Amino acid sequence: MDSTEPNQQAVRAVLDAALAEGRTALTAPEGKAVTDAYGIPTPAEALAETVDDAVALADRIGFPVALKIVSPEILHKTEAGGVRTGLNSHAEVRGAFLSIVTNVRAYDPKARILGVQVQQMVPAGTEVLIGTVTDPTFGKIVAFGLGGVLVEVLKDVTFRLAPATRDDALSMLDGIRAAEILRGVRGGAAVDREALAGLVVKVSQLAADFPEIAEVDLNPVFASESGVMAADVRILLTGEVPAARRTYTREEILTSMGRLMKPASVAVIGASGEPGKIGNSVMRNLIDGGFPGEIHPVNPKADDILGRKAYKSVMDVPGEPDVAVFAIPAKLVPAALEEVGRKGIPNAVLIPSGFAESGEHELQDRIVSIGEEFGVRLLGPNIYGYYSTWHDLCATFCTPYDVKGGVALTSQSGGIGMAILGFARTTRTGVSAIVGLGNKSDLDEDDLLTWFGEDPHTECVAMHLEDLKDGRAFVDAARATVPKKPVVVLKAGRTAAGARAAGSHTGALAGDDAVYDDILRQAGVIRAPGLNEMLEYARALPVLPTPRGGNVVVITGAGGSGVLLSDAIVDNGLSLMEIPPDLDAAFRAFIPPFGSAGNPVDITGGEPPSTYEATIRLGLADPRIHALVLGYWHTIVTPPMVFAELTARVVAEFRAQGVQKPVVASLAGDVEVEEACQYLFERGVVAYPYTTEKPVAALGAKYRWARAAGLL
Repeated sequence: MDSTEPNQQAVRAVLDAALAEGRTALTAPEGKAVTDAYGIPTPAEALAETVDDAVALADRIGFPVALKIVSPEILHKTEAGGVRTGLNSHAEVRGAFLSIVTNVRAYDPKARILGVQVQQMVPAGTEVLIGTVTDPTFGKIVAFGLGGVLVEVLKDVTFRLAPATRDDALSMLDGIRAAEILRGVRGGAAVDREALAGLVVKVSQLAADFPEIAEVDLNPVFASESGVMAADVRILLTGEVPAARRTYTREEILTSMGRLMKPASVAVIGASGEPGKIGNSVMRNLIDGGFPGEIHPVNPKADDILGRKAYKSVMDVPGEPDVAVFAIPAKLVPAALEEVGRKGIPNAVLIPSGFAESGEHELQDRIVSIGEEFGVRLLGPNIYGYYSTWHDLCATFCTPYDVKGGVALTSQSGGIGMAILGFARTTRTGVSAIVGLGNKSDLDEDDLLTWFGEDPHTECVAMHLEDLKDGRAFVDAARATVPKKPVVVLKAGRTAAGARAAGSHTGALAGDDAVYDDILRQAGVIRAPGLNEMLEYARALPVLPTPRGGNVVVITGAGGSGVLLSDAIVDNGLSLMEIPPDLDAAFRAFIPPFGSAGNPVDITGGEPPSTYEATIRLGLADPRIHALVLGYWHTIVTPPMVFAELTARVVAEFRAQGVQKPVVASLAGDVEVEEACQYLFERGVVAYPYTTEKPVAALGAKYRWARAAGLL
């Protein structure tokens, strides 16, 4: 076997032997065998069963040495008093051996002591942690961060999907707060980044290759300029194999989603002519919304509903509808869903509640089984329905919405769905779709992302989610979508206690939200901190052109706003451009002597519209400037709408010439600034009243997407 290739057979033999004994952890010698098989550097070591063995091994390995207890029942050796380091003589080794055994017997009298590990002392270096855990959402993930005794105090750790690539690993080294330590500080040498990144890759590959490995914990790993070495290895096992989830090909998803979002015919099961019924609301919205396709009400007790012929059963409906919308009690859904399956209808939109969300898991499992048997994709249950505006489809019992645009919005919660609707209406945000996901018994975010990624009407996707059924499928769908259009995610539950009881440092550190945060970033997704931010990002991102570089310039009529805007720029990972002398002189030509050039450019508050226009023109004309942040201060000299009109006019003029730069604005003033902001937004300038944070946050989101999409 090529020495650079991992020896999987050796690892398999170790794991099989341990699992056959019913063990959930490897001993230190077994861990050494596994790490050796994957080229993971660990110190020279051997197992001593007696004091004399320990002395002889220390002589052979060479002083100084460390001694560590070897027991299947003792996972945290330090806590049991089972570790001694820096031993430099026969006498120290003898004393340490006896002390360790005595301590462990007192700590756990039932623990089996297989011996004491005699280990070469690792050369000094920066202590880091590398480990893997099996996450319920994303599967195998790899962690990297500061190690040693402070690991769970500092919690300076970052995560990626396993197996990780070299680029993933290098980004992890730069992704911790203490990244500067690795580069060398206070005269210290930088660590060998390639060796450290290579170790991350090897550990992640080990975990990915063997489902039986629940957790790997290398802590501490000593990293220095000459290489890396793992001083302690802990490997936990599991006999559980995750249940396989049914998956669909991209082509299958696009086909079924195409019929769901662009149906030619819709059947409404439980349609009603009685106001106040969900089945009546769905019918009214379909009809009043102008849906051009066929609408077939299904109700065994009616012949006609809202002027449409009603059918006793979906089996009687002519043709083969693309969608069946359910508006019947939960207990009646399985029988009706079987008929939908036999009819060959590919999509069921399940509005009723009363399934897993209320404890009726068996009922939900039953409809999932029926859907799989007949090839029916299920949206819901427990949803408000969905809107597909470009096809004049409003299949919901909530208020209609018909402003067409480029934003696709989804929510797991009905209440959040209605907040989305109200926001869209108030801000006049055009949408391509609004979709409720509810219990996500089948269709979920990755199905929708796959569709919206290809939908020519969708320019930006924004998703509220409480969980992901299959994190890896979502990441795959996001990675395919992000290069084409932004994906914004609001993940609920970010402050929940996520750390589970775990047998390793890595497991304890892998809180749910910490993992979500890093993996979503790895997928190129823009994570919104709250509902309003998600909606504002979704509204703003399609409006802003993609920046060509990182130089941001602030032009403001108020010094105080300039300071706050500068803070917001730093907070959002952007950088203020260092203004070169010639550009500084050019700005100074337009502003009064008591104004301030540099960056921010402070034109002062009493300036006429011509000063605003001249400086904005200069900012747009200079190719070294890549984005503008405008701070407006309401004065009678330059009223809000005058500022808005001149800014929109100048931006439009430059865009007509091919100069596409993102421009955002913060307007401080009386209530007139609200109308001015709406005017600017509608004309391609993202503007907000009474805030310096929101416009810069929107610009920051655009930059994060541009980086993730490889456009910067």
